[in-house]
Order: sequence, then C-alpha cells, then structure tokens
Amino acid sequence: MNRPTLDRQPTADMSEPINLESWRCDARDFEQEIAKAVVGQERAIRLLTIAVFARGHVLLEGDVGVGKTTLLRAVARALGGAYERIEGTIDLMPSDMIYHTFLNEEGKPRVDPGPVLRHGSDLSVFFFNEINRARPQVHSLLLRLMAERSITAFNKEHYFPNLLVFADRNRIEREETFELPAAARDRFLMEVGIATPTDNTARRDLLFETKFHDVDALISSLREGVIGYRRLNALSKVIQNSIIVSPALESYVLDLWTAVREPAKAGIDITNVDITRLVAGGASPRGMSYLIRAARVQAWLSGRDMVVPEDIREIFSECMAHRIFLAPVYELRRDDIIRSLIRGVFAKVPTP
Repeated sequence: MNRPTLDRQPTADMSEPINLESWRCDARDFEQEIAKAVVGQERAIRLLTIAVFARGHVLLEGDVGVGKTTLLRAVARALGGAYERIEGTIDLMPSDMIYHTFLNEEGKPRVDPGPVLRHGSDLSVFFFNEINRARPQVHSLLLRLMAERSITAFNKEHYFPNLLVFADRNRIEREETFELPAAARDRFLMEVGIATPTDNTARRDLLFETKFHDVDALISSLREGVIGYRRLNALSKVIQNSIIVSPALESYVLDLWTAVREPAKAGIDITNVDITRLVAGGASPRGMSYLIRAARVQAWLSGRDMVVPEDIREIFSECMAHRIFLAPVYELRRDDIIRSLIRGVFAKVPTP
C-alpha cells in the first residue's frame, strides 16, 4: 500500500479565496439538507454543523431508536468525501479497523485495507456505531486516529487530513459494554444528547410519513457533498483567525473556567452535594480551547464577527460536560448534578 499524501487536493481548489459570507450560505444549505432526513432535531443539527466547521469529532448518545445513526449518516452524506462505518462489538479487534484478511478465489490468503485505510487520505467521515461495545484496545487505536488523524500500519504512517470521527453510544443497555476512557472522551469536541422529538408535528411525520421508514432510501435522496469538504481545514483557520474574542470575553471565559474547577470558591451550592468534594478534575486547557473554537464558529454562523457571551452559553454544556469529572460518589447522579453545576456557574459568574 502506498502512503497517502497530504497534497492530493486540486491546487486550483485550494488556491481559491475563502469568502466567509458565501460559506455561511453553504452552511445553511448543509443544515437544511440534513433536516430533510431528521426532523425535530434542529439543535442537534446546529451543534453538528458547528463541529464540522470547527473540525471537531462528535459523540452522540441517547435512547434506542431516536435517530442517532440516521443523523450521522445524513451529516456524512451532506459533507461528502469517502465514508466508512464500523460496528462496535465485543469481539472487535484493533486490526479489524486496519486490514481485512480472507481467502481469495484461488484459496490463497489475502490482506486488504480495512475501513480506516481503504480510501487513504480521502477519508472524510469515520462513523463508529455503538462505540461503547468495543474493547479498550479499540478505543486506544481510535484515540490515536482522533488525536493525530494518522495511524501506523504496514510500517508506514497513514494520514487523514480531512477526517472527522462520528460515534454514537447507547446509554440504555449496559451489558457487554465498556466505558470510554477519559482521554478518548476528551478528544470529542462535543457530546450531543439526542432525545425523542416533543413537537407533535415532528412526531406525526416520523410515524406516518413513509419516507422516514426506509432510512437507506432517505439518505440516498439527500444531495451529496453540499459543502466542499476538502477546503474545510483552510476555512476553519480563517474562521478562527477572523472572529474576534474581546478582552472582556476572555476574562469571562477564564472566570467560567475557574468556577467549574473550584465551584465552592465561586459560591455555588447544589442540594445534597458536598460542593468542596464534587469536582475531581477536568475542564482542561484543551477542553477550554475547544470551547472557544466552537464559540467562534457559532458566532460566525450567527452572522457576527465577534464572540458574545450567548455564543459561549449556547455550546458550553455540549463542549464541557463530558470533560468535568466528578467524585465517584456522585457519578450515579452525574447528569442532574452537571446540569445544576453549569446553571450555578452561569448564575455566579458576572456576564460582561
């Protein structure tokens, strides 16, 4: 296998100037195309759009049958580029992601590239279905892929400059599952919860509109490659360098960070919680930098050239909640406590 290179994108495509206003229109088209396949999930679509333009990986979690897989498939279709998917199972091994062994027609052993290597540097989306069913050894390889967008295989380094990793997790079933290590969870820009739509119109469509009953046909009906995925890395750099974060907002984010890590000093109180022992760790510099990356994209999508406090609040929970580690005694109540903690942080830290 030849080593994939980083310069396979057409030169003309890369040299075209980046127009942020034009790209914002493309982002709206991207969201509208996804919404054709997934109803009642407007917020989740916006969060995934932010992640795509911030070049961050995303983990979805929710009940069975709420549309997590359909949503991720729709995003991959509208994003374009090579797409691969793997199913998390208890017998999945790291090598299954890299190569596939079998006997050919002549009965001789053959080794073919696995889902990660099959498309080389053209791989745009790698979808890991039910990631919590895979073993820790698989998580370790996935961590390398997410962190460096590269892996070592067949004595070569293979690079995936356009790659985004999407994964979903079933939080209902716990048998034969493995909790993701903190290092792997921290590599996801966001963890996005998907719930059953509450709007009656959306619920009625899901039940009685026949187009939603054949997911394969539904995904195939979407326009492929709504946005130029090969230019997203360059676009992301322009967004990050163009959207301003004022000194006042910088101070605000630093105060939020301190309050999350030291809630007792911030004066936060949560019922039936020893606030002095609550937070065991987390909210790292990397996590806070991811928060700012996402906030800049949120501001850009909203038509602003400056981040405002509302941008931080809009994506704070999805970017930070999975990076706050609680004392073990509080983990069973994690969801409720984290929500209360974040509400308390926003209530105690003055908004500029």
